[in-house]
Amino acid sequence: MTWAVAMLLIVMISGCKSRFEKLRASNNIAQKYQEAIKYYNNKRYSKAQILFEDLMQRYRGQAEAEDLYYYMAYANYYLRDYTAARYHFKQFTDTYPNSARTEECRYMGAYCYYLESPKATLDQEYTYRAIEALQLFINLYPSSERAKEAGALIQDLRDKLEAKAFTNAKLYLDMGLQDDYRAAVIAFDNVLRDFPDTKYAEEMEFLSIKAQSLYAGQSSLRRREERFEEVIELYSKFVAS
Repeated sequence: MTWAVAMLLIVMISGCKSRFEKLRASNNIAQKYQEAIKYYNNKRYSKAQILFEDLMQRYRGQAEAEDLYYYMAYANYYLRDYTAARYHFKQFTDTYPNSARTEECRYMGAYCYYLESPKATLDQEYTYRAIEALQLFINLYPSSERAKEAGALIQDLRDKLEAKAFTNAKLYLDMGLQDDYRAAVIAFDNVLRDFPDTKYAEEMEFLSIKAQSLYAGQSSLRRREERFEEVIELYSKFVAS
C-alpha cells in the first residue's frame, strides 16, 4: 500500500467519524432521529444505540418516544448486552403497558434472562430469575403463541437445574469421606423429590445404594447393622421400581 493510498484511507475514515460526531452533537433532533433509525435498519447498532440514548431524553413524553424505547432495547439486544436490553424492555413495558408491543417486550425481557443463564456448573441465580420471568409471562399471556415458547424455555432451564443438582449430589460421593457418603444419599433423595421425572432417576437410585453401602461400611460396629439394613431397603425399592 502506497503512502498516498494510506493517507487517503485515513482521511476517509476520519471523515466518516467526523460526520457521525457532528450528527451526534447536532441539535437537529428530527434529522438525528431519522439517521438513528437508518443506522438501526442497516444493523449498525452501536451507532444507533448512541443516538437513541440521546434522543430518548429529548423526545420524552412525545409520540416518538415509544419507538425509541423499543429500538433502544433491541439495539442492546443485538449488541448482546442482555442486561441493558432486559432493563430497556422492562422500561418499555412499565412506560407503555397498553402498547401493542408490550407483550413482545415482556417476553423479550424474560428471554434476556434466559440468555444470561450460565452453564450448569456455575451459579444458577439467573436461571431461577429466568424461570420466574418466563412463568410470569405465561401467567399474564396464557393464550399467546409465545407462552408455548416460554414453556419450552422453562423446561430447558429446569433441565439445567436438574443436571446441576445431580452433579452436586455426585460430588459428595466422589469426595470419599463417611459423612460425605451420607450427604450423598440425602442429596440424591432431594434431587429425586425436586425432579420426580428426572432422566437420572435410575442412576441416582443406584448411586444412593452405593453411597449408603460405603457409609455403612465405614460405620462403627454398633451402627453398622442398622445402616446396612438401609442399604437393603434402598436396594429393594430399586429392584421393585
